[in-house]
Amino acid sequence: MLSVTMLTGALVAGGTAASAEPGPAWASASVGSVDVEIGDEHVVTGEMAPCDVDGPLTAHTAGGLIGDFARFTGGDSNCGRTGAVAVGEASGRRFETTLLKRYGGPVLTVRTFLAKCSTTKDGSLGYVEFGDVTGFTLPETIPQNYRLTIAGGKGGTALASLTVNETVTPKPPDGSLVTHMLHIKLFPQGGPAKGDIYLGTARCDPYGKKPTP
Repeated sequence: MLSVTMLTGALVAGGTAASAEPGPAWASASVGSVDVEIGDEHVVTGEMAPCDVDGPLTAHTAGGLIGDFARFTGGDSNCGRTGAVAVGEASGRRFETTLLKRYGGPVLTVRTFLAKCSTTKDGSLGYVEFGDVTGFTLPETIPQNYRLTIAGGKGGTALASLTVNETVTPKPPDGSLVTHMLHIKLFPQGGPAKGDIYLGTARCDPYGKKPTP
């Protein structure tokens, strides 16, 4: 089995905390999530097996079918703090989606996957790992935010865009980050389906969880 591991890049620069008394370092993780619309059907899973350093510290999903187009075969997440460091990690086993097949595209599979992040003194680091994939091709060395397109839509439109080792940081940077092992965006130029599928998500913030807007 091919296995690829990588850091999501250098330390994300820290910024000014939101308040004079920032909270303790924070992290969360989940096995994945699905939010997809196909015609009149809307399939939303929410975060699967979510963990949080404030609880629950661990979570498990037995997996199963999602709609009639995807399947997860189980996964786990673990979160915790050690002193000033917070860590979030989620892993899953064999993901498959046949959604693109109905439009002439490939079946996409990922045998195993993992996303992890940890906080540092004034920033965060991310890490992803995965096993064999089918339905798309990856280079030997995968940079942060590596993007590829699944072609085949009518009029030359893309069936999906894939981002591997996706890292999302705020602007201006504040030391926090979100890491996704894989982000599948359906018909990014418009088409018969829309939405997003994420495999392996980890979030970290050295200054504490930010309030929901």
